[in-house]
Amino acid sequence: MTKTLTYLALGAALSLATLLSGAPASAANFRLLNVSYDPTRELYTQYNEIFSKAYKAKTGDNVRIEQSHGGSGKQARSVIDGLNADVVTLALAWDITAIERAGLIDPGWEKKLPYNSSPYTSTIAFLVRKGNPKNIQTWEDLFKPGVQVITANPKTSGAARWIFLALWGVLGKAKTHDFFTEQGVAEATVAAASAKKFPIYDAAGVKEKIAEFFNNHVPVLDAGARGATVSFAQKQIGDVLLNWENELWLARDEFGPEKFDIVYPPTSILTEPPVAVVDKVVDRRGTRAVAEAYLKGLYLPDAQELIGELHYRPRDLAILKKFKADLPAIPLFTVDETFGGWEKAQTTFFADGGAFDQIYHPAR
Repeated sequence: MTKTLTYLALGAALSLATLLSGAPASAANFRLLNVSYDPTRELYTQYNEIFSKAYKAKTGDNVRIEQSHGGSGKQARSVIDGLNADVVTLALAWDITAIERAGLIDPGWEKKLPYNSSPYTSTIAFLVRKGNPKNIQTWEDLFKPGVQVITANPKTSGAARWIFLALWGVLGKAKTHDFFTEQGVAEATVAAASAKKFPIYDAAGVKEKIAEFFNNHVPVLDAGARGATVSFAQKQIGDVLLNWENELWLARDEFGPEKFDIVYPPTSILTEPPVAVVDKVVDRRGTRAVAEAYLKGLYLPDAQELIGELHYRPRDLAILKKFKADLPAIPLFTVDETFGGWEKAQTTFFADGGAFDQIYHPAR
């Protein structure tokens, strides 16, 4: 563990302990399963160590956290089909709503933790070959003749659904906000809550442009975000990768900054990956208290610092601003204000027979 993460772990033992009740008469052993989306392996590997040490220091109990990762939609389906997740930490709200509708999560889960139960945000940006030989700077540049774009499949990947909405929103000129200021966050929150009409669904020419994008510029659709990164960085397919910004930084760090450049477009979408306790599982297994403490701990300063270190965007604005050099303050639009929330977007774009199925015709 690096010096920074060692410091975070020591601080966590103090701050996370405030969440926990008094120690039991004898130590207990708990096992949690965190079912998460594709790129969060590194985040939760490190957070799990921090949390387990803090929990044991306060309660004397041992907690072992196991992780499962994959495309967010596939992960939600696995939980619905019987994978016994104590907590889910998925890429978008619709996937947790699907688990709720299967009767495994109680209604109102999104109000149980701050910021609609999303302890951090992210956005979508570009990874290009070193020197940016195709000079890709904007979303419009993705449509240049001959440009090959790597992304995941919106039918299985949460990242890919965010990417689809990002492209649609940019082409439809969605209204953006500054999420590095309290005023900007407040304005975006009010705008999302008050939005009643969503003309972007009928924006002229957008559907046709996105059909062009997927059919002419995307040579392969991977199942998840991590698979898309492997296709671009390791298999050397394509000119540009669209992905979560933390994935772009991870690829740059792992394969070397001499091989890739990260490009932030002028605008993008605010992505909000949510978390929830799987009520039916924790009540059956007796793990509710530890599962709730696990998710609440993500909002505490030590976890927020770790989140920023790994190139996610902390909700704590003071901590977020520490990472501004790597996580620039580009204008972002929201799914709630622009598209009316995830249920409407999912039904319109990604359900069977929806807009994506209508426009995407893979080569046979």
